[in-house]
Amino acid sequence: MRVLVTGGAGFVGSNFVHYLRQNYPQYEIVIVDLLTYAGNLENLKNPENRAQKFQKHQDRNHHKAFRFIKADIVDKASLRPIFNEHIDAIINFAAESHVDRSIRYPSLFVKTNIMGTQTLLDLAREFKVGKYIQISTDEVYGSLGADGLFTEETPLAPNSPYAASKASADLLVRAYHETYGLDVNITRCSNNYGPYQFPEKLIPFMLFKALSNHALTVYGDGLNVRDWLHVEDHCRAIDLVLHNGKSGEVYNIGGNNEYTNLQVIRTLLRELKKPESLITHIEDRLGHDRRYAIDASKIRKELGWTPKYQYENGIKQTIKWYLNNEEWLRKKA
Repeated sequence: MRVLVTGGAGFVGSNFVHYLRQNYPQYEIVIVDLLTYAGNLENLKNPENRAQKFQKHQDRNHHKAFRFIKADIVDKASLRPIFNEHIDAIINFAAESHVDRSIRYPSLFVKTNIMGTQTLLDLAREFKVGKYIQISTDEVYGSLGADGLFTEETPLAPNSPYAASKASADLLVRAYHETYGLDVNITRCSNNYGPYQFPEKLIPFMLFKALSNHALTVYGDGLNVRDWLHVEDHCRAIDLVLHNGKSGEVYNIGGNNEYTNLQVIRTLLRELKKPESLITHIEDRLGHDRRYAIDASKIRKELGWTPKYQYENGIKQTIKWYLNNEEWLRKKA
């Protein structure tokens, strides 16, 4: 199988590439990434040997074929030669993903997240790609109150430009399935954590600040709740969708690990033996959703997925990874 992984030098994309290399060494992987600020070739180094030089064309020790191509998913002309070689499956991780940036620069999110998705769908249709998976987010559902969970039937109600762009892309994916019969799936996951996450996101950002003894700025009261999912569990779920997902279906992926932002930050400070006096509250973010929580019963029942990581163990492992790779963290922060 030849798999195209877009956004493969980013956080979740690079983790998925490592996952494929470990579990499906016979697969050919083509990685496309524009290498904007959050994408980095260092993320694709062999995780068992961080000193190993990244090879653009082939990693004979770990994978049959492992190629990287720098390209913008909006640019159809740049992508066409890739599809000329035949692609069996596309997993689209490529996206602008930071809510704060979407508030400042919404047009960037419309371009990459919506127009880029359409370009990939057009090429998938033209070249008769066997499977297209859109990696989406629970943020497309909006905000929950104190009770309830997002299901696949929850109406889309995005509250940020980022979430709106992802919801729009999801609707395009659905439309290409309904109109053209494209074999697609959409996965919507809760907040991921783990290795290689760019430090604009909560956990690596707060880790960097705490290690530097700088103030940890928290939006509002810090009681916004997120459901935390280890990135490896996310990768395992995508694997199941790739090989067994029913065409046209949406699958929610969540860890059942609900914690407030303050609880997460206090965990980091406790593990680093840093004082809570570093926490500083600032004005809340515009349109800040109060709570996300995923009902993942569908993917559990239909595809047999179960998360491997409990938050308590996963967060400690994640902190250890960043401490062992502090140079990587400081270069990105």
